[in-house]
Amino acid sequence: MTGFIDEMVGKHGFDRATLAQTFGKIQFLPRIVSLMDKQSKPLSWSEYRARFVTREKLDRGAQFWEEHERALALASDRYGVPPEVIVAILGVETHYGKNSGRFNVLEALTTLAFNYPRRSQLFRLELEQFLLLGLEEPLMLNDPVGSYAGAMGIAQFMPGSYRRYAVDFDGDGKRDLFGNPSDAIGSVANYLTAYGWQRDAPIAVAASVAPGADETFANAELSTRWSLEELSGLGITARGAFDQSRSSIPLTLRNPAGPEYWLGFDNFYVITRYNHSVYYAMAVYQLSDELRKHWNGPRETASP
Repeated sequence: MTGFIDEMVGKHGFDRATLAQTFGKIQFLPRIVSLMDKQSKPLSWSEYRARFVTREKLDRGAQFWEEHERALALASDRYGVPPEVIVAILGVETHYGKNSGRFNVLEALTTLAFNYPRRSQLFRLELEQFLLLGLEEPLMLNDPVGSYAGAMGIAQFMPGSYRRYAVDFDGDGKRDLFGNPSDAIGSVANYLTAYGWQRDAPIAVAASVAPGADETFANAELSTRWSLEELSGLGITARGAFDQSRSSIPLTLRNPAGPEYWLGFDNFYVITRYNHSVYYAMAVYQLSDELRKHWNGPRETASP
């Protein structure tokens, strides 16, 4: 800890006594290390989807959309990200700000930076970013609460992402992702755009797969790309009309009854920069698709 304080003083000009006093009050939280190491039972896609694409998420999402329609429309116009995608990310991340975490962020990051060797370097960097954020934004270091990994606010940004991508979307002079939905909306859109979001471009589509063609999906990774034309030659076709030169990622969603095959486009990959899980990105996509229908059409047409 002393070495880290020395580094922060020398690198950024922090007051040594203040940092020593701050970290002197920090308690090691073994619960956080336990949560980081916990091996959850792998879920099938149908089980994972059932957690996030729900009527409650749709109803609350439609309410959130209505309450913040102006900010969502402005963010969509400025950044090119559809409102339903922004709403879906906030829904999956924190249920629209309702469940943004219960751990003290400073204690969580300090615990992981100095008591979790496997990823200590990453969390030391995030702890540094959090301290710098405290200089830039009107927040007390001991106040913020978030996830056990240090993700914060309505949009669950890590400190480094907060500093790089958070925006003062309502022009009140501060970037507040804890209590300001407008700033969270603009920041999510800015984040996706920074990672290459393409305006008016598709996200994903179900695939029709000829017998034997599923081998193409077996070893596919997020870095894998095939044009739709190439895939068509392998017996894999998108269920819809798309430019055949468009590149895509073969996606396998595993279910007890057998796999579902999908193709993820560049915007799908961008969503995985928010969370690298294919299931996460697909949940965001499918929730956004249902939200769009829920918003524009009768509520009884929404999926349960």
